[in-house]
Amino acid sequence: GGSLCGAARALVELGGAKSVTACASHGVLSGPAVQRIEDSTMDEVVFLDTIEPHEGVRKCKKIKYLSVAPMFADAISRIYEEISVSKLFQ
Repeated sequence: GGSLCGAARALVELGGAKSVTACASHGVLSGPAVQRIEDSTMDEVVFLDTIEPHEGVRKCKKIKYLSVAPMFADAISRIYEEISVSKLFQ
């Protein structure tokens, strides 16, 4: 969390960014990461819901999750029906 928040601060203070949104596939947050994000210059941090967030993460208004369930379900269905999975990524 510290490196991400430091990078966001640099983008705003040195780079002149008006807003910063960070995205990552997995929200592996520990220690003071959630509080650092809450206190940061970032507007939003977006994760996929591949890892269940702990209670502290759920309380942070800056952290959002996008569901991968529909894509996983489609991929499983395509594999079962022997249809191309690569079509999901076009």
